[in-house]
Amino acid sequence: MRKFTLGVFIIVILFAACSSDTQFERDFVPDYPITLRPEAALLVEHTKEVVVHRGANHLAPENTYAAAAKAIELGVDYVEIDVHRSLDGVHYIMHDLTLGRTTNGWGVIRLRNSAYLDGLDAGSWFSKEYIGEPIPRLEEYLRWIKGKAKVYLDVKTADLEKVVEIIRELDMENDVFFWFWSDAMVKEFRSLAPEMGLKVNASTADEVLKAQQVYGATIIECHVEQITPELLQACRSRGIRLMAYADTNTREEYEAVILSEADLVNLDRPQLYLQVLDSLNQVSSVKKRSL
Repeated sequence: MRKFTLGVFIIVILFAACSSDTQFERDFVPDYPITLRPEAALLVEHTKEVVVHRGANHLAPENTYAAAAKAIELGVDYVEIDVHRSLDGVHYIMHDLTLGRTTNGWGVIRLRNSAYLDGLDAGSWFSKEYIGEPIPRLEEYLRWIKGKAKVYLDVKTADLEKVVEIIRELDMENDVFFWFWSDAMVKEFRSLAPEMGLKVNASTADEVLKAQQVYGATIIECHVEQITPELLQACRSRGIRLMAYADTNTREEYEAVILSEADLVNLDRPQLYLQVLDSLNQVSSVKKRSL
């Protein structure tokens, strides 16, 4: 009797362990019908290109097809994604080095094979509505998003030669820009893809000069509060676009970004940004009518 009880107990434990790491059988690309929302019209004549960080991550699980679809419906220009490479050389879209926060898996992504990663659930942590949402494969994701939005790639771990090859095969050289965490990766990327967009962080005119001369930067990013006439002039005189990022993602911060002379804005809450933009447009219209 004791042996039988022990055997049942072991089976239960094993089942529990497996169920916490449930594998899903499905296509890589979910079928998300995308319809532009009415408020997307606000961005048609907007002077700034809107970059949405990890997709519309307040509306759907970050770095998924669902988050990108929500962002695209709001008319954004770019979706930002994070890129990692699996143990067997497949590139995936995920922010963290480890799987635990945003999937039902565990371990380090670069130490996991694609067969394991393809079966994980990257949506249920956010909401039951997104149970079974896959971790996107980079190539599949780019094929899906092409023509819907452009892409900003924050590359964490990668075979850069392969990533550049994917971009070229899809004819998306003009639809992407990159950021890298290390000088070595920047230099390797520039040797492989001198024609593609590259973002570098800078907050002074001297840093802008270095970013262009050393790295060949095409976009400079800084916080909206760091934008100065000198910084703007340094960018404009070199043909570099300026991207302002929002870290608190409040109405006040979005208003400051909209009123700034940045060319792009990198944010987390596109819906709120559109609300602030609409409010400022209405104020501007009232002022014009009163003149």
